[in-house]
Amino acid sequence: MTTTRNFRKIATVALASALLGGTSYATYEHFGKPDTISTWVNNATPFVKARLDARLDARPGAHAADAPAAMIPADFSFASKKATAAVVHIKSTLKPERTVSQMQIPEEFRDFFGGRSPFGQQAPEGKMEKPQATGSGVIINPDGYIVTNNHVIQGAETLEVTLADKHTYKAKVIGSDPNTDIALIKIDAKNLPALSFGNSENVQVGQWVLAVGNPYNLTSTVTAGIVSAKGRNINILGENAKAPIESFIQTDAAVNPGNSGGALVDLNGNLIGINTAIASQTGSFAGYSFAVPSSIAHKVVEDISKFGSVQRGYLGVGISEVDAAKVKSFDLKVDEGVRVENFADESAAKEAGIKIGDVITKIDGHDITSVPQLQEAIAQHKPSDKVTVNLNRDGVEKVISVTLKGISEPSLADRSSSAVMEQLGIELKDLTNQQKKEYGIGSGAQVTAINAGKIRQNTDMEEGFVITKIDKTPVANAREAVKMLQGKKGGVMIEGLYPGNDETQYFAIGL
Repeated sequence: MTTTRNFRKIATVALASALLGGTSYATYEHFGKPDTISTWVNNATPFVKARLDARLDARPGAHAADAPAAMIPADFSFASKKATAAVVHIKSTLKPERTVSQMQIPEEFRDFFGGRSPFGQQAPEGKMEKPQATGSGVIINPDGYIVTNNHVIQGAETLEVTLADKHTYKAKVIGSDPNTDIALIKIDAKNLPALSFGNSENVQVGQWVLAVGNPYNLTSTVTAGIVSAKGRNINILGENAKAPIESFIQTDAAVNPGNSGGALVDLNGNLIGINTAIASQTGSFAGYSFAVPSSIAHKVVEDISKFGSVQRGYLGVGISEVDAAKVKSFDLKVDEGVRVENFADESAAKEAGIKIGDVITKIDGHDITSVPQLQEAIAQHKPSDKVTVNLNRDGVEKVISVTLKGISEPSLADRSSSAVMEQLGIELKDLTNQQKKEYGIGSGAQVTAINAGKIRQNTDMEEGFVITKIDKTPVANAREAVKMLQGKKGGVMIEGLYPGNDETQYFAIGL
């Protein structure tokens, strides 16, 4: 488990992007049923009235029926039974990647060094154990489709799913989206109990909810709490994603390691979120947990099932939340909303007539008071969808229709290079002549960023590392490094150094 601003993830869960992405709800043949979002039942949370005999006046002839009424939540057993039947236990066996340290070097690379360790010590022998991780998932279709967190299945060599009835199946990954930490997997089974998606937009703060999952391998565990906030951004997905979308439902239902990917349901047993993270300084539940809203999860899995990947539209704006300081600084005429700070290249918002300094107050009629709310609103749309944007420009209210754009498709050559760099999760730049002189080397490529990928997963490489050789072949510059990596299969040895440190470092990865 890692810590991000004192928030700890349930399991490992990747710079928040200024570009806001999203796609639209859609019902696809894959699921073969009407849009499950429409199954939400408004205002259906059941309550019972309890008479408090203790409050009866001690008067002759007083009856229980005369006591003041108190509202208490109904029995949670209906929602619990419905949800536990559809929540599964997931065990992932991770790929046995090796990391080079000063005490060892992978066997497959020893021929580079004549059978000796490059660190002057004999590398230890022995077969590596394959690490395992566990989490939860939710059956959303009777034919074996299961939604879970991306971090539950990330880096898995095999996946084993155990149902509530103890039957076990091998699962395959249909697709995943690190930007929302949602993944779709499938098992070969039919007629399974499945949960319908509820409408997370209708969820209210203070509403009772249940969290269902497998914390600490304790299968079919149910905890209850209330929704304590909506639209929470806790800056936790940036470690595994380039354009994270965070608009979490925050609850006080107890969630612990192993609950990742499990269900957050309302008292009717409808799926309103996928449990993803906890706020904790210890790694265990300390009061608050966070779930990806069903409005986002539903769209992601529908896109994956139809297209194989998420179809995300973009406004193409950089924004910030309006606060008292901004109102005073920019003499804003509204005190709620998000202010447009800049535009991306080929911005849909800019082309539609939105300007820097405009304050967006609504998207498709829904009030916008924070960045996460805007992210969630746009996250429900795909490229070419039109959204209605209400904004305030110098005190004048305007309504603008914006046709969202996608990200431009790269050329085939660019796709090849971007694919390997995406797999590795690193960004490179050329060295200046001055840097080469300072580092005492003739050529190389410097790592400027480490995102989600094999480098982060399997090595302790840090930003600033200078790659000087790949499989003992000198690296001239960043372009050459990418070209060399494109054609690699199997084990790859990366050699280099850190600025200010003359000691050669080695990192072994598998491609």
